[in-house]
Amino acid sequence: MSLPEAIVYCLITSNRGMRTEQLAEMINAKQLHVRKDGQPVTGKQVYAVCMRYPDMFCKSEGLIRLLV
Repeated sequence: MSLPEAIVYCLITSNRGMRTEQLAEMINAKQLHVRKDGQPVTGKQVYAVCMRYPDMFCKSEGLIRLLV
């Protein structure tokens, strides 16, 4: 699963906005996305993906929320 898909999955299943670190922890715990180098996903990566897709995600009050 790609990282954007993993973020969408986490936000839908949690049914609430989440902090980037919470999203990274959930993605790593459920092994939704595995980096090519085998390292765990970081909150910075989650943030970068969310900023790359402003039509899908928004950040408000410190939480990432799904727009779709």
